[in-house]
Amino acid sequence: MEPGLSIESGSAIRVAVLPVGGPIPPPRLREYAALVARHARVDLASLRTYYSEHQKSPFMHQPWETGCLRLKFVLGGCVPSPWEDFQSSRKVLAVIGICHLPSSPDLDRVAADFIDAVRSYPSALANRCFAFCPTDAQMAGKKRDDIIMFPPSDQQSLELHMLTMIQDLAASLLMEFEKWVLRAESTGTILKTPLDSQSSLGSEEVIKAKKRRLGRAQKIIGDYCLLAGSPVDANAHYTTAIELARLTGDVFWHAGALEGCVCALVVDRMGQSDPVLEDEVKYRYYTIIQLYRRATLQDNAQRVSPVSFELEAALKLARYLCRRELAKEVSDLLMGAADGAKALIDASDRLILYIEIARLFGTLGYKRKAAFFSRQVAQLYLQQDNAYAAMSAMQVLTMTTNAYHVQSRKTIKINHDSSKEPRASNIDSGKVHPLSIVSLFESQWSTLQMVVLREILMSSIRAADPLSSWSAAARLLRSFYPLITPAGQSGLASSLSNSADKLPTGTRCADPCLPFIRLHSFPLHPSQRDIVKRNPHKKEWWTGAGPSGPFIYTPFSKAGASSGTSKQEVSWIVGEPVQVMVELANPCSFDLVVESIYLSVHSGNFDAFPVSVSLPPNTSKLVLLSGIPTQVGQISIPGCIVHCFSVITEHLFKEVDCLLLGAAQGLVLSDPFRCCGSNKFKSVNFPSISVVPPLPLLVANFVGGDGSILLYEGEIRDVLITLTNAGTIPVGEANVALSGKNQDSVISIAHSTWKSALPIKPGGEVTFAVTLRAWHLSSADLDADGSKSPANSRRIAREGINPFLDIHYAGPAANAENGDVSLPPGRRLVVPLNICVVQGMRLVRARLLSMEIPARFTEAHLRPVKHTNINLLKIDPYKGSWGLRLLELELFNPTDVVFDVDVAVHLDDANVDQRVISDGNAADAACHKTRIDRDYSARVLIPLENFKLPVLDASFFVKESGGDEPLGSRAAAIAERNAKAELNASINNLISKIKVKWHSGRNSSGELNIKDAIQAALQASIMDILLPDPLTFSFKLSKNGTVTNVDSGNPSSNVLKCEDPISAHEMTHMEVQIRNNTKEIIQMNLSISCKDVAGENCFDENSATVLWAGVLSDIHLEVPPLQEVVHPFSVYFLVPGDYSLQASSVIIDATDILRARAKAESPDEPILCRGSPFHIRVVGTA
Repeated sequence: MEPGLSIESGSAIRVAVLPVGGPIPPPRLREYAALVARHARVDLASLRTYYSEHQKSPFMHQPWETGCLRLKFVLGGCVPSPWEDFQSSRKVLAVIGICHLPSSPDLDRVAADFIDAVRSYPSALANRCFAFCPTDAQMAGKKRDDIIMFPPSDQQSLELHMLTMIQDLAASLLMEFEKWVLRAESTGTILKTPLDSQSSLGSEEVIKAKKRRLGRAQKIIGDYCLLAGSPVDANAHYTTAIELARLTGDVFWHAGALEGCVCALVVDRMGQSDPVLEDEVKYRYYTIIQLYRRATLQDNAQRVSPVSFELEAALKLARYLCRRELAKEVSDLLMGAADGAKALIDASDRLILYIEIARLFGTLGYKRKAAFFSRQVAQLYLQQDNAYAAMSAMQVLTMTTNAYHVQSRKTIKINHDSSKEPRASNIDSGKVHPLSIVSLFESQWSTLQMVVLREILMSSIRAADPLSSWSAAARLLRSFYPLITPAGQSGLASSLSNSADKLPTGTRCADPCLPFIRLHSFPLHPSQRDIVKRNPHKKEWWTGAGPSGPFIYTPFSKAGASSGTSKQEVSWIVGEPVQVMVELANPCSFDLVVESIYLSVHSGNFDAFPVSVSLPPNTSKLVLLSGIPTQVGQISIPGCIVHCFSVITEHLFKEVDCLLLGAAQGLVLSDPFRCCGSNKFKSVNFPSISVVPPLPLLVANFVGGDGSILLYEGEIRDVLITLTNAGTIPVGEANVALSGKNQDSVISIAHSTWKSALPIKPGGEVTFAVTLRAWHLSSADLDADGSKSPANSRRIAREGINPFLDIHYAGPAANAENGDVSLPPGRRLVVPLNICVVQGMRLVRARLLSMEIPARFTEAHLRPVKHTNINLLKIDPYKGSWGLRLLELELFNPTDVVFDVDVAVHLDDANVDQRVISDGNAADAACHKTRIDRDYSARVLIPLENFKLPVLDASFFVKESGGDEPLGSRAAAIAERNAKAELNASINNLISKIKVKWHSGRNSSGELNIKDAIQAALQASIMDILLPDPLTFSFKLSKNGTVTNVDSGNPSSNVLKCEDPISAHEMTHMEVQIRNNTKEIIQMNLSISCKDVAGENCFDENSATVLWAGVLSDIHLEVPPLQEVVHPFSVYFLVPGDYSLQASSVIIDATDILRARAKAESPDEPILCRGSPFHIRVVGTA
């Protein structure tokens, strides 16, 4: 059998093209052969110049104007066929020699080699030897008739020269055909085939041969007429041969003549589409097939079987009818021919048959059947034990991979580039169409696909092609690892390593192996996220362009923002490193070492950094891949470049996404990432990446550490922040603003400091101060922090409650190519002020204490206080003892530092430091700060007498006094509301004047929040604290019987001091002062008592220890509003010791205000006012 046969093959003249002389370089040989093969069709009209008719031509109907000669060039020649007498188109009728003269300078030897080559083809009727690239000396030498030289010239000249030579060769062949036909008609010829007996002819066979000789001669003459381009003459001779063969029973030659007749019919109507002609061809060829089959059955087993001609006839008809409309009929013909392959004895015939069947099925569009028969071809090749056959098997199997969907990515890329369909844009590169997934992955073919890849692997190993074997092993391992045993996986890994050892270093392969790589995320640095487009029309160019907070995503974005496309836009900066996180999976049972992996960028504006990874069996790992953009523009990252098993491959993210989506839909065998214990597949949209010019880069650092700023409640501290320009562009402008919560905790920012440092050059830095004040923790914060336990105060700043410094900065403007000024984008630096507020000095509780104590004062307390405008009633401490009300604050220090506590009381315009009266010695503690060590507590006492109002006003009792007014009276409601407002203002004024401040270390200070605690402690007794008594009493010493002024500026001579006691047995002149604190006249009965240390009344008439002069009981007095009255008296102490004087009075006809102040329960209850006891020390006389 011969490959590539068709119905028109009978009209082609076979020409052998042979290289002669010295060795010809392969590129040159291909160039010369292509130059010859370009002239396979020679028009008869062009042969007139070279054709000479020696006698009348036997081709009576030669179509000189429309006909042509068809040449079939066979490079390298072919083996003579034993069927040449049966079909003249199988003969080599011409020989063309090709010589490369630079390799063969000896022309005589070239001519001798060509003659020797021609002897192998005795049927050749014409010969030509073409010599290319002759030297000048060879061209100038003697002209030779046996060698035709082609001097060096341009391509067009060479083609014209070659056309001339081919036309001359065709004319010579035509004349030789005429001679042969004339000789055959006149003398006849003996024609034999392998079917004829090889032994001596018997009498019966001789008679049969004589009868058949004439018919066979007519058939061969028809062949030569057909080769000469005269189908009409050929048809006439074929018709005669058919009749003679039918009469003589020569079935085999009958079929050959009928086949030639069909060929002449088709050639005569070449290019015409005629259904009648098609039906005629089909009918005649089915007859031809039947005749060949009869001839096969008639021959005995000892003879050569002509079944190959039957199969060739079926293939010729199938090729003639090969259209989609006749697919069923063509398929039946091809399958019938495939069944006949069993009868072929020669393996090469079966090889050619399967090749032709595969080609026709492929032309028909039946790719799977074509692939099946291609595999049969490969099996026949693999049965031959030589490298060339293995190489052919590998190439044939490679062609089947497309049908089995295991093709190399290189083949896919070639087919994609050669297709006319437009390529997918970058926007659609991440989309996966379900139909493509179904076509890519068909799990029911898995076993067959594995077999195909295994055959390719075996053939490539036998063909000594390490790259192809590596590619096949990689595809087999990557696609079918779930179906391969651990031992098989290890074997494939060894095959990959062995193939890589035979490859040069740095070899690239289009097919990836392991690991599986998918895109995980784009972890962006804050400096990459906070790139702000500058608005040239606004001074505050960042407004409306950047994010409003420190978070990337907000659910309150614009509704139409994502209507156009779902692709995320990412900006990278030239010269700044970026990162992409990928996930690697090794689902196989061996350790995988990835020598290097880095991002694949084809745009040329990105430098990727390789990393090495080691993956244990059945594991996955997240890997950060980094790189640096180098130029402005767009960047597309389709995948990663992996150097594994000593071969460099490219892994595409899109392929893995298709694989995982196919696994989710059950179209592929397994998900490699789920096999390795990774999370469920989540598709990641590939963002649109653009590279912007270099920008300045500010880096913020806190002086002293970048951790949380630990502040105690109320603490004020300066924090130093250093801004360093880590970029290559200077910072030309900047703006610092506040955002986030608790912005009031930032007292001030040193704007002038960093503004004076602009522009900040690359590598420069500026340090400015931010003054912070810690806020007060709420009860919810204390519960969340676990601060109720002093040892468990949290030292970590809570998220979402801290303020931020928003720093918008930009570099200088750049000049564009067209002369315009372009504004590169700016940046936003968010500096979180991680303030961790912890409870420092802790207020355990606050309570109100009421006590009666003798007035005992130090020298510091006896100094008078001068006021320009005294609104509060000041009780002169020189006049006697107090009835004190004290606010007790219990403080606890749960921290590990020491606190010094001061209590400051602000009285009007003056700041009077009321030193602490602590639990210890009052005289000592009043002059020093209270120091509270760690895990210790202290009590602070604050006297509240200085906070009384100067006047007992009726407005505070408007509700009680106005009970007779109608409830709906508008005036009463207004008065009540004003009274409440005034009372609340007085309460707030009282609380605001008490400050508990603390100091710790060198620069840590603050104020304790005690407002709520004081208000809760004083809530029940606030009226008693604020409202003065209706009457206040004080005692004063008078010398020589003269009454001194109460407001004396120099009281040192009149004040009774502790170190100047009263002497016994001397008359002491004293006075009691009574002040009316109301706006009404008070009438009263005054009484004065004196008690000793035992509490006995010293004025008792029966046992008096103190003598007196004057009235001391039932003294009727009338005190004007807001005025004082004085009642003098004298005492004479008989016994030395400690005594206390106390004045009291019963108010006569008390008003409602006084009863309300005294909280009287009935109108008849007497109202008693009593002063504080005044201590007197009496010493004896010498």
